[in-house]
Amino acid sequence: MRRKSMAPSFASLRAYGRAVAETHWRFSRRAGSVTTTYEEMSRVRARSGTDMARTLRWTDLVGLGIGGMVGAGVFVSTGRAARDLSGPAIIVSYAIAGLCALLSAFCYTEFAVELPVAGGAFSYLRVTFGEFAAFLTGANLVMEYVFSNAAVARSFTAYLGTAIGVETEEKWRFTISGLPNGFNKLDPLAVCVILILTLCICYSTKDSSKLNLALTATHLSFIIFIIMIGFWRGEWKNLTRPAWPAKHPGGFLPYGVGGIFTGAAAVYMSYIGYDAVSTMAEEVKSPVKDIPIGVSGSVAIVTVLYCLMAASMAMLVPYDAIDGEAPFSSAFKGSDGWGWVSNVIGVGASFGILTSILVSMLGQARYLCVIARAHVVPARLAKVHPATSTPVNASLFLGGLTAAIALFTDLNVLLNLVTIGTLFVFYMVANAVIYRRYVSVGSTNPWPTAIFLIFFSLSAIAFTLCWRFLPTGGGAFKTFILSGSAVAAAASLSVFGLCVPQAREPELWGLPLMPVVPAISIFLNVFLLGLLDRPSYVRFGLFTAFSVVFYLLYGVHASFDAEECGELSAEAQICISLARPVVAGDGWTYKV
Repeated sequence: MRRKSMAPSFASLRAYGRAVAETHWRFSRRAGSVTTTYEEMSRVRARSGTDMARTLRWTDLVGLGIGGMVGAGVFVSTGRAARDLSGPAIIVSYAIAGLCALLSAFCYTEFAVELPVAGGAFSYLRVTFGEFAAFLTGANLVMEYVFSNAAVARSFTAYLGTAIGVETEEKWRFTISGLPNGFNKLDPLAVCVILILTLCICYSTKDSSKLNLALTATHLSFIIFIIMIGFWRGEWKNLTRPAWPAKHPGGFLPYGVGGIFTGAAAVYMSYIGYDAVSTMAEEVKSPVKDIPIGVSGSVAIVTVLYCLMAASMAMLVPYDAIDGEAPFSSAFKGSDGWGWVSNVIGVGASFGILTSILVSMLGQARYLCVIARAHVVPARLAKVHPATSTPVNASLFLGGLTAAIALFTDLNVLLNLVTIGTLFVFYMVANAVIYRRYVSVGSTNPWPTAIFLIFFSLSAIAFTLCWRFLPTGGGAFKTFILSGSAVAAAASLSVFGLCVPQAREPELWGLPLMPVVPAISIFLNVFLLGLLDRPSYVRFGLFTAFSVVFYLLYGVHASFDAEECGELSAEAQICISLARPVVAGDGWTYKV
C-alpha cells in the first residue's frame, strides 16, 4: 500500500521536500476536487472566523454596480468607437452591449443567489469545475484588479489636474532619473487615493457603500448635466451628416450593420464592473430578493445612461469630427463661452474614477479572502476582523500592493484598464452555469454536456477568427465561414437543449431560457476575447504561468494539508502523534 508523509508540508525544509516529491499525486487529488454548496456556506466560510455582517440591501448593490461600471472609460471608449467603428449608430452599439452584459449578469445572479458567499466566480467555479480551474481564473482576476486599480488611480491624477487647470507632469508627479522609463515618474496622489480607499473598505462595508452612493450620486449628476447640455446644444442633423461629406460616408449607419457590432464589442468594456457586486453576496440581507435586483438593475440603469450619453455626443459633433481621446471635453473646448463645461466633465470623471476604484477594491479583497479560505494562498488572508466584519488582511495586502504599483508604474506599462482576465472569467462562469444545471456528479453522464460546451466554444472561436483576420471585403468565402460557424453553434445548442435533460432545477432563482442565455454569453465573450490585442494575451499567459507555478509550489500542498490531512479520523491523528503507521479511512497508509 502506498505510504504518504502526513507531516505538514511547510513544517520544515525536509517536510516541504517530501511534499514537493509528491506534487504529481497531490495535484491529481486536489486539482479536480469540488466542494458542495453546503460546504462553501458552512465549513469553508467558517475558516474566516467572524462572519461578514449582512448589512447591504438592493439599493446598496445597485449603487455599487453603477459605481463599478461608470468610471472614466466611457469618456474615452465612446469617442473612439463612434469615430472609427459605428458612427452615430454608437447609440445602438451601447444598447446591444448592454443587453449582452445583462445576459452575463444573469449567469452571475443564479450562482450568487444559490451560493451567497464572498468568493464570486472563484466559488462558482470551485463547486463546478474544481479547485485548479477556480484558482487559475481567480488569480488572474485578482491580478487584473490590482493592475487596473493602479492604472485608474494614476489616471485620477491626470483627470483632476485637467479639471482644475494644473499641469500634472510638472506639479504632481516627480521624475527619478535613476529609474528606467515607465517606472521613473512617481505619483504620490495616486498612492494617497489607494490608501484612503483601502482604509475605508477595511473600516466598514456598509459605510463604504454609503461613500460609494454619495460619490456615485455626484458623478451621475455630472453625467446628467452633460446629457442635458448635449441635447440642448446638439443638432439632429449630426446624426446623419458628417463634417466632411466628401471624405466620409453619411447616414446613421456609415459603417454598416457590421460597424454596430464591432462598436458594441469596443464599448462592452465600459460595462465591466458589475461582477464585483456578486462578491458582496455574503453581506446581503436577503440574497434571493436583493441580488437579482441589484445586479440586473445596475446594468439596466447604466445601459440607459450610456445610450443617452452616446446620443448627446453624436448630436453635439458629427461622428468624423469627434476627438477619440476626449470626445466630450473637446466638444465644448472650441465653443465660445462653453469651455468651462470641459472642466466640469473632468471633475465628473474624477468622481467616476473614485467610485470605480472603491468598488473594485471591495471586490478584489473578497475574491482573495475566499481564495485563502481554500488554502491555496496563505490562510491569514481569509480572516475577517471581529470588530469591522470585513476581510482586513486581504484588503490591506492588496491595497498596499496596488499603491506600490501605482506609485512607480506608468499607464503605458499597465496597458488596458480591464482586459482579458475579466472576460475569461465571464466565459468560465457562463460555461459553469450550463454544466451545473445539466450535470450532477455521480448520477449523470457529464460527457454530453462537456462535448456541447467544447463544440460550441470552437464554433465561436471559428466565427471570431474569421471576423477578425479575413479581410473586410472577403466576399463569399468570409460569408460562408461566418454563416457556417453561426449555424453550427445554433444547431448544437438546439440539439443539446432538446436531447439532454437538466439534472437540477434552481430552488431559489434560475436563469430564464436555459441554455440559450448562457450560450449567447459564451459566444459573446469568445468574440470579445478574440478582439483583444497580442500584448493582452502575452500578459494573460505570463499571469497564468505564474499562477500555475505558485499553485504547484504552494497552493496544492497547503490545500492538501487542509483538506486531505484534516479528514483523518481521531485514531489516525493519535497514531500520527505516536509516530506509528496507520491505515486511514481513505485506504492510504500514512506515516510521519
